[in-house]
Amino acid sequence: MMYGGMRGIKGLVTETSVLDPDEGIRFRGYTIPECQERLPKAPGGDEIIPEGLFWLLLTGDIPTDDQVRALSKDWADRAAIPSHVSQMLNNFPTTLHPMSQFSAAIIAMNSESKFVEAYAKGVHKSTYWEYAYEDAMNLIAKLPTVAAIIYRNLYREGTAVCPINTELDWSANFCAMLGYDDKVFIDLIRLYLVLHSDHEGGNVSAHATHLIGSALSDPYLSFAGGMNGLAGPLHGLANQEVLLWLTRLRESLGGEVSDEQLTKFIWETLQSGQVVPGYGHAVLRKTDPRYFAQREFALKHLPDDPLFKLTSQLYKVVPDILLEQGKAKNPWPNVDAHSGVLLQYYGLTEMNYYTVMFGVSRALGTMASLIWDRALGLPLERPKSMSTEGLKKLMGAS
Repeated sequence: MMYGGMRGIKGLVTETSVLDPDEGIRFRGYTIPECQERLPKAPGGDEIIPEGLFWLLLTGDIPTDDQVRALSKDWADRAAIPSHVSQMLNNFPTTLHPMSQFSAAIIAMNSESKFVEAYAKGVHKSTYWEYAYEDAMNLIAKLPTVAAIIYRNLYREGTAVCPINTELDWSANFCAMLGYDDKVFIDLIRLYLVLHSDHEGGNVSAHATHLIGSALSDPYLSFAGGMNGLAGPLHGLANQEVLLWLTRLRESLGGEVSDEQLTKFIWETLQSGQVVPGYGHAVLRKTDPRYFAQREFALKHLPDDPLFKLTSQLYKVVPDILLEQGKAKNPWPNVDAHSGVLLQYYGLTEMNYYTVMFGVSRALGTMASLIWDRALGLPLERPKSMSTEGLKKLMGAS
């Protein structure tokens, strides 16, 4: 386990969510369908809004409509970013990856940290959580603005983002700043931001944020570290890799393909030493419920889309092939098998940007957890490491 990425080692406490290998994610004990049933929706929308999930993650309680509306208003009031951060983003070259820009902007907003200011004044550690809370709320509120500036600088010729509308929810304001006003697309972004928000504490972005925060780095610095981990190909870039693989598949096989043609292509992929992206998970042993949530959205809004139909066909074919191959512990699709397909359909085709949207979402879970880290007074994280020689001696090996 020590040589295998510490898979399965129980060494962290995370209250916001728990990932069961067979059941999938539970947010404070609630499954995704239960959250969809109980959490508030935006007026005129069909999907729950991320504000309600954040309330649940932070407090363990299901919020009322009024509480969620108040949180939307609070975040809208906090959404403006410092002028030096805007200037920095506008000066970045267009060749700089969106995630590099995102991380740099988050670090630069550390100039606004209430936690840093309070710590320098010597406040009692029992109040650390109050300042971590203020930083977390400000950070979450500002991330859509940062992300939208990056998007418009890179893909919309540097045109300015629109002002925040204090009557809109967090996701709707994000979409407006990106330049999208389709109501179904806004609902999709609400769903996307909810589904990518938290996946217990052991994944790279959540663990990195927690680890850096344990050194009493402020929430801006902690979250930036998590985002640098999210930028890695083995974490946040997976949905992009799915789309690239689907593109190669369609270029090789053409339009509509038979199950037999698809089976042959998948076997050729596996026999060449590659994997089928979007299938398998480090913990899950069944189909990711986040995949099902996105599939239901697609069945409702884009059932005849060719890329969605191909995704559905893969769901029918790939698991049996992976089981026959015998290498995969989990042959079932995960969240990345579907998310990029939905974004492509509504015109958000800039794949390099998808991880930034993932990052905006992941702030909900990591910040809720970080607030609790400070409230509980959790200590500096410092596990013991060993050399290979030391392990040999421990195990009595020659």
